[in-house]
Parts: sequence; C-alpha cells; structure tokens
Amino acid sequence: MYADSELPARKPVTVPQLRRMKADGARIVAVTAYDAGFAREIEAAGLDVVLVGDSLGMVVQGHASTLPVTVDDMAYHTACVARGLRTPLLMADLPFQADATPARALDAATRLLQAGAGMVKIEGAGPKLEVIRFLVEREIPVCAHLGLTPQSVLRLGGYKVQGREAAAAERLRADARAVAQAGAEALVLECVPTPLAAAITGELAIATIGIGAGADCDGQVLVLHDLLGLGARRPKFVKDFLGEGGSVRGAFAAYAEAVRGRRFPAAEHAYD
Repeated sequence: MYADSELPARKPVTVPQLRRMKADGARIVAVTAYDAGFAREIEAAGLDVVLVGDSLGMVVQGHASTLPVTVDDMAYHTACVARGLRTPLLMADLPFQADATPARALDAATRLLQAGAGMVKIEGAGPKLEVIRFLVEREIPVCAHLGLTPQSVLRLGGYKVQGREAAAAERLRADARAVAQAGAEALVLECVPTPLAAAITGELAIATIGIGAGADCDGQVLVLHDLLGLGARRPKFVKDFLGEGGSVRGAFAAYAEAVRGRRFPAAEHAYD
C-alpha cells in the first residue's frame, strides 16, 4: 500500500459529483481494473472512476466473451479492487442475466455494493428500465450502458458499431432518454458514431462516458489491458498509453491528462 504522502490530496469522487463534473465541463476519466495492485496505481494517478467490468471474462479469465462471468466473480474482483482505492468512484458490472429480474438484480447489486462498489452498471434498456427503477428506489446507484452491449454479442452477431442507420440512431436516443428517466445517474456509450453520442450527451442531464463514442462525451473509459497495450485485439478506439507514460502509473497519468486536455479520443479513435 502506498503511503498517504504519495496519494493525491483530494476528496473521494461521489455519484452526485458526476453530474457536477458534466455541468462544469470537467472530463471524467475512467478505466477498468480487476485487482488491488492496478487499483493502487490508478489511485496514485488520480483517475475519477474505476470500473470492475465483466470484461474480466475476456482479459483475465481468457473467455471469448463476457457471458461466462458470474456474480461470484464480480464480487471477488470488486472486493480486490476496493482494497486498492481511496478516492475514485468504484463501479461494478452486473454480469449476464444477473439483472434478468428486479429481484435478481437487487441480490447481485447488494453483493457488489457490500464488496465495495459505489455504483452498478447495467446493459440495455427495454425490460431493464424496470430493473433500473427498482434498484434506484432501493438506494442503489445505477450507470446504464447503451450502444454496443457486450452481453448481447450473440444477438448482435459480434462486436459491431451501433446506431449508424437513422432508425437505429433514433432508438438509441430514445433508450438514452428512457434510462435517464428511470433513474440512471450516468450512461456508458460504447461504439456509436460520434455525432450520435454528441447528440445524446447534449440531451441528457446525466454524464455520458464514452468508449468508441468520440470526443464529445462527458468522459472516457478504456479497458486496462487495452490502455497498456496488452489486449489480444486492438479496436479502433484504443490507444496504447504505456509507451507514452513510461510506466504503468505513468500510462494512467498520461491517459488522464489526454482525456482532460481533450486530446483523446482523437478523430482516428472515433466512428462516423
């Protein structure tokens, strides 16, 4: 564990602070993490949000998708990451089918909050709106996730950009309004065209956090392994910050500086 003198002197990031950051025009810097060691490096670099993503199924467990990840997996990794953090807001994914019903979602979300998360993330809209409302009414903060939703990979036929056609774009905009109305406090937009992400960001009072959604979102998130150049695949929206930063902690700091300085994502990391 790092000594207090090595850690950034700042207050913990809270759920309400995400809206304030949006209102102030301050970019939100987020990254995934799965263990305490990387969490400590992220803490020292001063990032705002850490996501324990079900992406761990692919980058940690070696699966071909996120579908095999269980609530037990998520609770274990959330507890590990929580031990390495002091100030970033810790968010955790509800894994595949853990949010199939409000009751299942409540049980899973309760476990994740008890493991140290301050917010849970849910993919999709439609039937998930009832789940979002149910959790929020029970004091569980929710981040929604639209666009490319990895838990839908079988239905989508792969990892593809979403919302390029006019009808699909309008559905996505409607879903974004709906999750906000249901009580979501933030929204991840994954692999959607930059103009669509910009329009959604402008319409909503809640913060949007993009991954492959262009530079106009209120914040950005990357998978840790992608940020460090360790990913087996290299999507268009990924940039390797390790060479630029010179060390793991330096990579996180370089990423944060690039997002806050509006230099990342650049045009080459976005979809039209």
